[in-house]
Amino acid sequence: MATKEREEASFEQSMTRLAKIVEQLEKGDLPLEESLKLFEEGVKLSRAAQERLDAAQQKVEKLLSVDAQGKAKTAPFETTDDEEP
Repeated sequence: MATKEREEASFEQSMTRLAKIVEQLEKGDLPLEESLKLFEEGVKLSRAAQERLDAAQQKVEKLLSVDAQGKAKTAPFETTDDEEP
């Protein structure tokens, strides 16, 4: 998966690709260089997925936050161009 494609892939697509990489590496029949390339791709996918999860968690925490009186706090979301409606 090319760098640009990896950046544009959805979380689910990234996880699917990561699962395939793990399967290939677990077989243990790849040459060392190919294994290293796949491992590197997997690490990048994992980091990108974690960043997306962290961002989603922050949004959920904003939605669930309450003030001292137990009333829901509201704040506008800061959206980026890569988010889908």
